Parts: sequence; structure tokens; C-alpha cells
Amino acid sequence: MNDPALRTRPYHSVDATLDSCIKCNICVSYCPVSAVTDLFPGPKYCGPQAQRFRNPIDQPASPDGSVDYCSGCRVCNRVCPTGVRIAEINARARAQIVRDRGLPLRNRLVGRSELLGKLGMLMPPLANLSLHNPLSRWLAEKVMRIDRHAPLPRWAGSTFRGWFEKSHRAGAGGQAWEVGAEPTAGQPARKQVVYFHACSTNYYEPHIGKAAVAILEHLGFDVLVPPQNCCGLPMLSNGEFDAARRYAISNVQKLLPYARRGLPIVGTSTSCTLTLKEEAPELLDLYDDDTQLVARHTYDFFEFLRELYDRGELDLYFHPVNGRLLYHPPCQLRAHRIGTPALEILRLIPGLEIVESRADCCGIAGTYGLKVEKYPIAMAVGRPLFQQAEEVGGNIILCDSETCRWQIEHGTGRLARHPMEVLAQAYGFSRAANYTAAAPAA
Repeated sequence: MNDPALRTRPYHSVDATLDSCIKCNICVSYCPVSAVTDLFPGPKYCGPQAQRFRNPIDQPASPDGSVDYCSGCRVCNRVCPTGVRIAEINARARAQIVRDRGLPLRNRLVGRSELLGKLGMLMPPLANLSLHNPLSRWLAEKVMRIDRHAPLPRWAGSTFRGWFEKSHRAGAGGQAWEVGAEPTAGQPARKQVVYFHACSTNYYEPHIGKAAVAILEHLGFDVLVPPQNCCGLPMLSNGEFDAARRYAISNVQKLLPYARRGLPIVGTSTSCTLTLKEEAPELLDLYDDDTQLVARHTYDFFEFLRELYDRGELDLYFHPVNGRLLYHPPCQLRAHRIGTPALEILRLIPGLEIVESRADCCGIAGTYGLKVEKYPIAMAVGRPLFQQAEEVGGNIILCDSETCRWQIEHGTGRLARHPMEVLAQAYGFSRAANYTAAAPAA
């Protein structure tokens, strides 16, 4: 891979877009954060308007600290009429603060989701007990400034990778194969797909990965799970760009052989697939050919299924799923600019009524809503979604993002599920995949 440090910043860099700002204030009027707090003056003021004063040639200036209250939801990007990359400009400003003032221990800790996942899996019951009791939450709030009420996940009893490697030693026809191995000579060629499971599926929600594998195998694919690491998004969100760069480059190196073979790389965490596609390359100026090749071959799960549907390759024989469910397309999914493919696919299931969320954001924004100073903001931003959940009723809400699901459960008292779980139920794969789908509410 080309060393990014040796590459000049291209004309389509994030910073170059600030000159397209026409100061129309549309981004400010749509910003869900500035609507609920005066601590964030708005995307325009902290973004392109402030950026013009951050990079004087002689005396580089540190940005105002209010930019740290940007949640990175990208609503501003979606509504900007001239295409200014406002959220990314804010993220780079936050990284400048980290370079100038250092990174708090709390932000360094919450940014290392893979490390936390590995540590918890050493003894999951003890880790869950330590993390989910009033005393430890109180101490975490006082010492680490992690709000005692904020939603935190629970470690699973085993990892998704452990399950996959154990259960997939024998492939189709009983032929032995290693995870990620190419077919041996003489075997008929089969369709293959690479699964990017992400940290949450591996350590907290392995049932998501099991359902994904069941669906993809049913559709005729051999599922490959190559070595991979955290996408680096938590580090990017906390301004730790140097560490995020190492993670991004490592993932590209691991996924590149599959992209060169033309294999699709499919993920069930929409924030992680966005990071592979766009967020890491844009924020870190990784415009080398290898990174771009991996990005072009990366799909969000339902984006991939919709492409199969468009080609007539998606199995449309669904068992009825009777229910009325609220579906919240998270900010990171909307940032893909692919519409709502999960909504399109789920509406093909007989008996299922899907109501789309009107809310722009659930408020959690990854690690944003975990922090003491931002937890009340996160809850205020999510209130429209929580209120719509009351209107729609039922006990299950669908969402593609894991942190959003945890926030939705916290804010509504209802179960939150990946839309793929309902699809797995419609295909009838619950037992085959060792996966139990919660029945949608009537």
C-alpha cells in the first residue's frame, strides 16, 4: 500500500469543500444537537465558517472546544445544498484539539472497542457483573466520567468467530476447508462472499453473525470470514486519528486479497461498513488504490441483498411474519446514500407492516452519548424517536446499528433488533443457524 504520508492531499479532500459553503444556515436548522443544547452553536459555525480561521499559514490555531459537541450524525451533510463535508470538517477539528491538548483517558478507553471486547471475553460473567451494577457504574461516572445511566452492552458467552470457525470446518458437500480458504482443485466453483462482522457482533451479539451466515448460505454463497480488526470508527469519533489510521490500513491489507478477486465484502454493522467505504478514507486522506478498491467492494448487508433482488437472485419465498414494527434507519446508514434497502426488502415479507421512523437521530452517536456531559443531549436528541415508538406500539423496534439499538432499548424499554433478524425468521432459519428470533409484536 502507498504510504499516505507521502501522498499530497487531493483536490476532493474534505477541507477543500469548505469553500462551497454559502452560509445558508440550512445545516443549522436541521442539526439535532444544536436544537437541544446551546453548547453546540451549530454545524456552520463550528464547521466551514470556523475552519477558515483554523489554518493560518504562520500560526495554526486550535479550534474552539464547542466543536467537540458535534455528534457526527451527518444530518448537516445530507441537507447541505452545495455538498460541504461539514461533519468531517468538525471531526478533523476535534482531532486538532486532541493533537494540541491530548486525549483524555476516558476517550482513549471508549475508543478501543476491540480491546474492551477481548478483555471482557476472558471471563464474560465477571465482566458483565463488574460493568452492570450500580456501584461500578457510580464509580465509572465519578472516575471516568461515563454516565451511570448510559446504555452499555453485555458480553456474550462466546465470540462469533469462535462459533464460525468451529461450525464451518466442513463446507458444502462435506469438504474440509479453513476459514477464508479458496476452493481446492477439482471442486465446483461456488459463489463466495466475505463477511465483516465488526466488534459488536464478535463480542456482544454473535447471533447477528449467525443469522447473517444462515441467510447468505441459503442464497448460495460460501461465507468467508478472514482476519479483521476494529474499523477504527470509535477512535475517529474521539479524535484519535493516528491510531485509527493504523486500524484502517490493517483492515485494507487483510481484505485486499478478496477485493482483488472481486468478492463482495458484506457487513451487518452499518457504521463499520461506512467507515470502510468512506469515513476512514475521507477523514484520513487514504486515497490510495488499495483502500479505494476495498471501499468499492464493501456493502452494507441489505444493500447487498437489494442488489441480488435487482438481479433476480434473491429468494422471495418468505414465511409470513405478522406484525407492525417501527424501523429506524440510523444516521450512518443514511450517510451511505443508498436509500433504505432494509425497508424495501422487509416490505416483501407477507403479513409484515413496517413503519419508518421520522427521527433524524437516536442520539447515541457511538460513544458520544456515554459521556457525562453529553448523555442528556443524547437523550434529548433521541426523544422524537422514543415518542414515535410509543405511537406505533409493539415491543420490538428495528435498526441496523448496534449502538443505536442499545440506545433505543434504553430510551423506550422495548427490544431493538437488527432488521436481518426478522428476515432470518421469515426464511425460517432460526434453528438451522442456532439463532432464535424474537417474535414481532402483533
